Amino acid sequence: MTSLTEMSVVDRYRSAASSFSDKVAGTHDWDAPTPVAEWRARDVVGHLTTWLPALVSSGSPVTFEPVPSADEDPVSAWAQTDAQVLALLEDPASQEITFAHEHIGELPLPAMLDRFFASDVVFHTWDLARATGQDDQLDEGFIAGALEGMSAQGEMIRGSGQFGQAQPVPEDATVQERFFAFIGRDPRWTPSA
Repeated sequence: MTSLTEMSVVDRYRSAASSFSDKVAGTHDWDAPTPVAEWRARDVVGHLTTWLPALVSSGSPVTFEPVPSADEDPVSAWAQTDAQVLALLEDPASQEITFAHEHIGELPLPAMLDRFFASDVVFHTWDLARATGQDDQLDEGFIAGALEGMSAQGEMIRGSGQFGQAQPVPEDATVQERFFAFIGRDPRWTPSA
């Protein structure tokens, strides 16, 4: 199986989104608690389907079509958001769209989607999997790269308010456990904890 790190932008997103879609399909209790204390399973989808459209429209001429609320229909909310992101990435014309944002800088829209959204989809796949008792193993090479990159920007990441305080891990912790501990999750969290 090809690692996410070796894929093209569109294939990396397609693979990440497919894994998340599998977790969505396997979710039977949308009110299940998650590793993020204030979120239920539906809130993981709500997060992914609300922040991206707002970010994209704030830095480019692209606007997303409205999707159902994840509170009411998380399955459709995700499916419709995913379809719009994939359509953007598959359209060669999107390479000509510049995304410009005061906190991110300027880059082609597909590169922004890859750097920020595809990664977020991968990370939140773990949240939804953990919340719903599904397989939570992620691409180890991708997670190792994310841990290395984010560790180098630790102060900025903590200052953003988007991540919790780093959690302790045992010496035998896996790369995946170290990553989630770094971003503030308890990497051994279970719904009964």
